[in-house]
Amino acid sequence: MGNFALRFLICNIFISIVICLFLASKHIFRNKLTSRMQYNLWFPLLGLLAIPFLPVRSVPLFSWLESLLTIAAPHKGAIFHGNAALHQSGPLNWMNDFGIAIGQKTPSGIGFALFVLWVAGMAGMIFLTFRSMVRFHALKKTSLPLQSPNVYRIYQGCLREMNITKSIPVYSTAFLKSPVIAGMFRPCIYVPIHLISDYNAKDIRYMLLHELSHYKHKDVLMNHLMNIASVLYWFNPFVWHACREMKTDREIACDTSVLKMLETGTHKEYGNTLINFAEKISRSPFPFATGISGSMAQMQKRILNIANYQKASTYKILSGFLVYGLIAAFLAGFIPVLSILAADHDRYVFHEQGKNITYLDLDASFGKSKGSFVLYDAENDAWQIYNKECAATRVTPVSTYKIYSALFALEAGIISPEQSLLEWDGQYHVYEAWNSNQTLQSAMLNSVTWYFQAIDRQAGFPAIRDYIKKTGYGNQIVHGDLSSYWADSSLSISPIEQIEMLQKLYYNQFDFSPENINAVKDSIYLYSEGNSKIYGKTGTGEVNGTNALGWFIGYIEQEDHTYFFATSIQNDNLATGSIAAELTHSILSDLNIPG
Repeated sequence: MGNFALRFLICNIFISIVICLFLASKHIFRNKLTSRMQYNLWFPLLGLLAIPFLPVRSVPLFSWLESLLTIAAPHKGAIFHGNAALHQSGPLNWMNDFGIAIGQKTPSGIGFALFVLWVAGMAGMIFLTFRSMVRFHALKKTSLPLQSPNVYRIYQGCLREMNITKSIPVYSTAFLKSPVIAGMFRPCIYVPIHLISDYNAKDIRYMLLHELSHYKHKDVLMNHLMNIASVLYWFNPFVWHACREMKTDREIACDTSVLKMLETGTHKEYGNTLINFAEKISRSPFPFATGISGSMAQMQKRILNIANYQKASTYKILSGFLVYGLIAAFLAGFIPVLSILAADHDRYVFHEQGKNITYLDLDASFGKSKGSFVLYDAENDAWQIYNKECAATRVTPVSTYKIYSALFALEAGIISPEQSLLEWDGQYHVYEAWNSNQTLQSAMLNSVTWYFQAIDRQAGFPAIRDYIKKTGYGNQIVHGDLSSYWADSSLSISPIEQIEMLQKLYYNQFDFSPENINAVKDSIYLYSEGNSKIYGKTGTGEVNGTNALGWFIGYIEQEDHTYFFATSIQNDNLATGSIAAELTHSILSDLNIPG
């Protein structure tokens, strides 16, 4: 919730800029567009306002924007130092586990406060809308079906003029100053009694034509969409201004539709009707209804439009289509940016439909710690998942990423299966095992961070980004410092994605060199048990001096089965890779794996 609020806030800054550019474009090309086209141009903008709430995100074509636009915490510079080693007991005496400090994102409290404020504002707007609906319901109860034969005849004539075959009920009411049409599925027209009692045939005809024009162009539906936008963006003055301008363009377009039907000499009469009623009519008290009313500023624009009305030439209509297409394409060009800004990169969309999934209850095993366990049986295509929410939540991979750092370095030719030795630069590290020359095998065994930092520096960000995109690793976001992008909350991955990445590695779905794939597999080999070989990598993340994140990922290779596993554990006080490894071993034993 907090992250969404922060993303939505940044989206609104961008949306405000887009609205300004849109209004400038409309002003520049106003003489090239018919009034109907000017109104229709608002539809793509309304669609743009929906992008932050849609689950579908940007296509890969625009993925380069992610590194620039993704909301991430300022880089703090990871500090590499140790926590505890793995408990040297049982089968778990095969690997050292060293912790690294991980960066923290923007405090969730700020985002949560913004979210609460946004929801409170929406609640206020919904309350006002609901109050208006209650008032309108009361008006409907006091309304009576149209009784005047003269007005009814005029109404029937208007239906024929508009080529509308649907019978739209007409009611009279004493609680309106001007006619309105309301109801998306069962539209009704409500006419004020004073308009009927004063009875001016021309005025009544013009107003009924106006309301029927709203019906014909589905303006009630668009009005509902505008109201939804006003609720969702209640705090954004640019959106509110855009909605007011849209309503003005809607009324002008509706006036123009009526003027097209009238004889040339009667255009002034239609304008006079608006002027005569300008003092009587006002903005509709019902936000979901459309009518001839509006603010005085809107009325002035409408009267000027009527006074200057000329039938659009074929050239203007054709040029209007061209300009409309250009502006609509211009707005569509912002969809990928908004999509990326609004994307929840902390969540992986795991499609469960059609999959063989068993959900485990491991609350007792995890205790007070938050986390997830995921197991995939490749031969039976079966998943076992504990805590599917956490299983799809992305967190920093810390040292588990070293598997792929090594693979990318091998593919880039920085190291090779035969020659992977890097010399120690003499800089002292708290872990004695780090203070010597390293090969890929020893660096992976002891999780020697400087080794992987060195090969990443030689590869460079462009190559690393390309490899991460090609392999589809996690959120695929890489920025910050080359020495810590996989530990500072920039790059992140979920347990389910860890499983999917391990499958791609195991079956070489990356289409990398088989020699390089085998070299990485050999580097993460842990031990054998019976007819099973266990491969894996731990990772520990430290926040504010406390071990807060533990990973253990890998796979078990048997003659007739291959199991892929990923365990993530989070705790404010104690969560390490070694604890994740012990927990995984315990869970696998309970599941009789390896058996």
